[in-house]
Amino acid sequence: QLQLVESGGGLVQPGGSLRLSCAASRFTLDYYAIGWFRQAPGKGRETVSCISSSGGITNYADSVKGRFTISRDNAKNTVYLQMNSLKPEDTATYYCAAGQPSRGPCRIQTFYSGSLALLYDYWGQGTQVTVSS
Repeated sequence: QLQLVESGGGLVQPGGSLRLSCAASRFTLDYYAIGWFRQAPGKGRETVSCISSSGGITNYADSVKGRFTISRDNAKNTVYLQMNSLKPEDTATYYCAAGQPSRGPCRIQTFYSGSLALLYDYWGQGTQVTVSS
């Protein structure tokens, strides 16, 4: 099965930047759409961003729009989440997940429905991001 590993998390001051990576093994990542999700202590999981298998479609949560950028490098079998202008409320465990394009895992309608995670089949173990002064 597809295996995903997140990396790049850490401690950063407000206003700083981090780049998260989601690397795949066993299978090539170009077959899948990739979503980034996060969960803060005491809160539910929220959708952050997604990118289509081709990279031609991206979506962002309103809370991160203009600050985060999702991209993919299929040659490296890796998806990235560049996070700029980080805020304390961005503190969370960040997860990447892979979904089959046939299920529409990065459609705008699904993205804002709150049910996007249901369309993703494989999940990484998460990487911690802490934004604090």
